[in-house]
Amino acid sequence: MYTLAVTLFILSCILLVVTILLQSSKGGGLAGTFGGMGSAGGVLSTRGAASFLQKMTIVLGILYGLFCLLINSLGEPSGAPQKSIIQETLNQQSQQQELPSALPVQPELPPAQEESAQPEK
Repeated sequence: MYTLAVTLFILSCILLVVTILLQSSKGGGLAGTFGGMGSAGGVLSTRGAASFLQKMTIVLGILYGLFCLLINSLGEPSGAPQKSIIQETLNQQSQQQELPSALPVQPELPPAQEESAQPEK
C-alpha cells in the first residue's frame, strides 16, 4: 500500500509540474506549442487551455495534498515504531539517575612509602 501511494504521489507531482508549465502566461507559454495558436475551439486553445489547465491544476493540487496526508498516515514501510531521539535521550538519563548507588566509594590512597627507603643524610 505504501509503495502504491508513493508511486501515485510521484505521478501526481509530475503531472502537476507539466500542467503548470503548459499554462499560458503573458508571453503565451507552452500551451501555444500544442495547437493552441491556430484553432479557436481546440482543447488547448487560449480559452480552452485556460479553463482545462486551471481545473487540472486544482485537481492535481488536491491530489498532491491528499497523497501527502496518506503517506504520512501510513508511516514507514518497515513497520518499526518511530522513536524520538529526544525521548530516547530522556529515557537513558532517567534510567541512569534511578540506579541506586551501593556503598560510597572511598578514594584509594597511594601506598605508604617504607621508612627504610629514605635516603641517608
